[in-house]
Amino acid sequence: MSDGSVPSIAPKVAARDAALRPLLLALAGDSASGKSTLSRGVEFILGVGRVGRVCTDDYHRYDRATRAELGVTPLAPEANNMDLMAEHLRTLAGGEAVAKPTYDHHTGSFGPEERVEAGEIVIVEGLLPLADRSVRDQIDVAVFLEPDEELRHRWKLERDVFERGYSPKEVVAELKRREPDAAQYIRPQREYADVIVRFMGDPADGDQAHLSARVIVRPTLPFPALRELLGEFRARGETPVRWSVRTDRRGPMSVLEIDGDCPPDLGAELEEALWSSLHPDERLQRDKIGIVKRPGQDAERSESLALAQLLIVSHLVGAFDGAFEL
Repeated sequence: MSDGSVPSIAPKVAARDAALRPLLLALAGDSASGKSTLSRGVEFILGVGRVGRVCTDDYHRYDRATRAELGVTPLAPEANNMDLMAEHLRTLAGGEAVAKPTYDHHTGSFGPEERVEAGEIVIVEGLLPLADRSVRDQIDVAVFLEPDEELRHRWKLERDVFERGYSPKEVVAELKRREPDAAQYIRPQREYADVIVRFMGDPADGDQAHLSARVIVRPTLPFPALRELLGEFRARGETPVRWSVRTDRRGPMSVLEIDGDCPPDLGAELEEALWSSLHPDERLQRDKIGIVKRPGQDAERSESLALAQLLIVSHLVGAFDGAFEL
């Protein structure tokens, strides 16, 4: 990372008045790690009208043809306009709108500028929202996605072939070309995350609705109702969802493991325990969370995805100790 320091787990909001500026939520991860799918559900939970969105891909410094000529990948910070990204996030954090660049993944070129309103919450989604300190310092709650690599490769192959016009051979070659930069710039962002989400499953069977998930939350989960409910499940011999506390060099962390075959009725009980803590109102679209859609297939609901989305929002609200309410 840029400063090499051990990240602090202290809340970033001690000197912040939630009434004066929006909350910035970062969703970081490698290409096709599930950022857009996760962020859509988070947006529905928060209320679409309250959310502004920034995709960090729009801050690529070069178009696709120029990157090929220079031999660089979009994963490298120097191939992105990080200073402009930081400036825009500072502006949004102050509650003001920005006119940001846009990048078209279908053509590999830039489009017209796009105005982004700050809203009450700004979701910052992309490859590098935690890679540079000047950008990272604007983020209030940071999420890092790290699905199993075989699963991510399957997602990237499907997306880039069906939605972006690449051939399978081109996608495989690009994955190989990007790997050194992924190891150097993308994965180290995990160290700066408040929430880490890992989806697991057999990429060959194509079942996206029953992926297992591991959600790591810092600091430990402040949800007594959730822990109590998991204790009841364990007493009944039902353990498709398990909670534990672990410690690493940054300190304590809660680990929630969700089996892909978690029964919908148990998932609904857990969802209700989290949902009730959010004080939801009519703006929140509960029926749209946990929805996953693969190219060319009907949308399905994933219990592990729904719970991950709710945990992220719960952490976002809890981090501000009641200063922000849904």
